Amino acid sequence: MNVSLKTLAAALLLGGSAFAMAANDGQTRVNELLSADPQFHDTWQSAVEKEERLPEWVMNLSGNAEQMNAVEEDGEKYLVGPLCESSSTCQSNRLIVAVSFDKKDAYAMLVQVPAGLPADKSPTRRADYRFLGKPDQGMQDLLMEQLKKDPNWY
Repeated sequence: MNVSLKTLAAALLLGGSAFAMAANDGQTRVNELLSADPQFHDTWQSAVEKEERLPEWVMNLSGNAEQMNAVEEDGEKYLVGPLCESSSTCQSNRLIVAVSFDKKDAYAMLVQVPAGLPADKSPTRRADYRFLGKPDQGMQDLLMEQLKKDPNWY
């Protein structure tokens, strides 16, 4: 996170909650969100409550996660980051999560690739993408861009 973005995040997040403080120092991870703030927990539950056949690790945001980053979409600020059920299944099952700084909106993209895909086969062409939380086209594009930042995604 660059310094000016960090300053902006600090200015926007002067609420003092654990979630806001974690977002400010750049250490927030997807697998910590549900326990960080009850408001986010409620927002995430609203985003996934009517979805069918979601894995438990997606419903509970549990698994391996990397640091989230602050991004902007349509004038709104979001924390965005990846989550995998486990490090060994990350190539075949991953979730990209975006949550608004005000904790009122949560979106995600579940990406599933057939297990055992040979290394010479592009995961992009064989992946199944499932959007959660009813993201508009701009948010879908943002989630896809986050996935494309992975150097192992081609």
